[in-house]
Amino acid sequence: MKQQKGFIFDLDGVIVDTAKFHFLAWRKLGENFNFQLTEAQNEQLKGVSRVDSLNKILNWAGVEISQEEFDRFAWSKNENYLTYVAQMTPEDILPGVKSTIEKLKSGSYPIALGSASKNAPGILQKVGLFDQFDVIIDGNSVSKAKPDPEVFLQAANQLGVAPKDCIVFEDAHAGITAANSAGMTSIALGDPGILSHADYVFNTFTEITIDFLTQLQSK
Repeated sequence: MKQQKGFIFDLDGVIVDTAKFHFLAWRKLGENFNFQLTEAQNEQLKGVSRVDSLNKILNWAGVEISQEEFDRFAWSKNENYLTYVAQMTPEDILPGVKSTIEKLKSGSYPIALGSASKNAPGILQKVGLFDQFDVIIDGNSVSKAKPDPEVFLQAANQLGVAPKDCIVFEDAHAGITAANSAGMTSIALGDPGILSHADYVFNTFTEITIDFLTQLQSK
């Protein structure tokens, strides 16, 4: 008998397009160092913690700052980001996400959120999806950021599903790496050129059919 599958969703760029808000907030922060973050560099920040992202930006800018300044900049970036998040509504849910969740819920599959964002619960509340998740693991729950698999392993543990029976939806290189390291099936949403190490790649959830989800259950 096949074991029950569990499904784990990343948040930014998977459920909602908060990735654009992070980009705007990081770019504004970079202005303090006369540094303009590029879209290519921003790809390297997707799925990465706030602390690690700021360290990357400082390295790219060739800037060293004190720990006090570091903490202040990290805080100000988040405050700027939250001004965008505060305006979110259910209209911000990406295409195909709600129908995919509905398909999984109708099949009684357990689902979890596995996100580096410490703002994840609030965002899910804003867009009306909070109650759809059986488990929420966010940046407040883990000590290691992606590409470390901790966030996904915690989600699997709380779902009561073995890692090998978990399917992860991700849009970031670091997130796919984390899912693969956890021994889970990785499904990428985005550019196959960047996310070619995923087990499956789709442009959006609208391409993911119930037949495909059923096939995953049978494997």
